[in-house]
Amino acid sequence: MLRTLTHHPVARRAAAALATLFGVAVFVFVLLRAIPGDQITAALGTEAAALTPAQRSDLEAYYGIDQPLVLQFFSWLGNLLTGNLGYSTRSHESVLELTLRSLPVTFELALLAILIALLIGIPLGMLSASRPDSPRDAAGQLVGLAGLSIPAFLLATTLLSVLASNFGFNPNGQAFAPLFEDPVLNLQQLLLPSLVLGFGIAAPIMRTTRTAVLEVRSNDFVRTARAKGVGARRLQVRHVLGNALVPIVTMVGLQFGYLLGGAVVVEQVFSVPGIGRQVLLGIQQKDYALVQSTVLVIAAAFVLVNLLTDLAYRLIDPRVRAA
Repeated sequence: MLRTLTHHPVARRAAAALATLFGVAVFVFVLLRAIPGDQITAALGTEAAALTPAQRSDLEAYYGIDQPLVLQFFSWLGNLLTGNLGYSTRSHESVLELTLRSLPVTFELALLAILIALLIGIPLGMLSASRPDSPRDAAGQLVGLAGLSIPAFLLATTLLSVLASNFGFNPNGQAFAPLFEDPVLNLQQLLLPSLVLGFGIAAPIMRTTRTAVLEVRSNDFVRTARAKGVGARRLQVRHVLGNALVPIVTMVGLQFGYLLGGAVVVEQVFSVPGIGRQVLLGIQQKDYALVQSTVLVIAAAFVLVNLLTDLAYRLIDPRVRAA
């Protein structure tokens, strides 16, 4: 029975996911403590040098850093298994509450960025693939190269400065509005960061689409469909793009998982209270519980996105279902 379970695809993926999360937990725990300083120096600054040994000992006990590292790690891990993500010493709130507020913001930002990237990347990739090595293809490749080359922080600060100074458009200067409280202001505040992220992500989606479409177009069934008189638009959308979706979905899944934790620079520039910005502020304050638990939540979300991407293969490609 046990052997059957271990050979089941779902069981293997679950075991691999748990091993990945455990490895991330160990890595983040060790890396965070390898950074010079601790929570005491982060909270007190230069005043920490004036503490007496008794005062430092009391503060170490208060922050929970007086125990051996192995004991600290398994204590934190045990709390995670009970749903306790810890307590933020920076904001004096539960890490779970902070994450439940910031994760939906990043999730919404990632969805908008992916939507913009798809609207740019897929048509541009198909347009480039329609005439390889032509001026049209070169223009598409140039746009893709620009998306890969321009740093996100540079594009973000340029857009913000130009629109704010010349057009007076700076909704990010106001307090962040949650989606269900003020949808209009919320979408205005996420418009620029999603455009910046979407433009950068559109580049790999465009290149993936171009490569996949060129590969599918060389297959015999495409030539057969063209010989039977199938219209050009139907041929491109149904036969070519439909069979090129697997690598595109793979790229979209990877980029969406990246956005859940990798949008920290854009979130910081536009003052978006997402989960990446939460980790950045936690690192600055040496907030161990906040950083450790939040990074693990990001890793779990990335693993979940990968699993959903694998399930999407079964929906769009009958060959995967047959296998």
